[in-house]
Amino acid sequence: MFVAASLALLSLLMPPISIVSSATVALVTLRRGGYEGLLVLLSATLAAALLGFVVLSDFQFALGYALILWLPVWLLSIVLREGRHLSLAFEIASIIGALAVIGFYLMVQDPALYWQAVLNIMIQPMLQVSEVPVEQIEQIEQTVVMMSRYMTGILATGFDESQLLGLLLARWWQAKLYNPGGFSAEYLSLRMSLRFTIVTLITFLVALLSSGIFSEVAWNIGIILFMLYAFIGTAIAHALLANTKAKRFLLPIFYISIFIVPHIVIPVAIIGISDTWLNLRKNITPPSST
Repeated sequence: MFVAASLALLSLLMPPISIVSSATVALVTLRRGGYEGLLVLLSATLAAALLGFVVLSDFQFALGYALILWLPVWLLSIVLREGRHLSLAFEIASIIGALAVIGFYLMVQDPALYWQAVLNIMIQPMLQVSEVPVEQIEQIEQTVVMMSRYMTGILATGFDESQLLGLLLARWWQAKLYNPGGFSAEYLSLRMSLRFTIVTLITFLVALLSSGIFSEVAWNIGIILFMLYAFIGTAIAHALLANTKAKRFLLPIFYISIFIVPHIVIPVAIIGISDTWLNLRKNITPPSST
């Protein structure tokens, strides 16, 4: 309880820690069920509020942050525990992200203008400190205008990714403790349904063919869906590379490349989408879960 609460507050300084914090709640839910997971969630939330009051002198912020951090992963853990399919949990995560995007567009009159103001506030101190040429300032301003249209989707994607990584970490812990080898078999066979892939492609078509607010919302939701298929593509690439003789070298190179060269995510996600029809792992013997 206090471990999760402490990690939640530390994640304000080091965001990746939020993944471990979410995983602690998810592990209890996966192993013991939704009720006990909820008890841990509420207890940890109260502990986070107490720590927030002591450290930050603001329990309300810590309370809200903890709930936003843990409620979705608790729900995803229940879905995975009861549904027993990672793909279903991934679908629910993308739906949560899409609803967050739609909700933000309903609440804020002009989200692009809102994010443009936020980004300008963030970059102005850097521009004032460093001597940046006028031409470069104009390029930065153009980039800010462009990025502001997609910031809602980018942030929702980051949140979804954090939740899914926390869920996967918890599932890995669970497999290590109670079902050695089970996580590898489950993750490497991860695949989305035909129905969901068609909805994804329709979303991108709407983004391309429509204009105005509809196109903008569709693109922001599309970013979330693209990230989801990057997970699928990563699982496919891992399964294919693990079937080669040079897997000890190729697998580390692949994962390091994803972090060093982010553009690799694009073909990886396309592989994830195409797998719905091509079934690229059909000739690979799935790893044993025993």
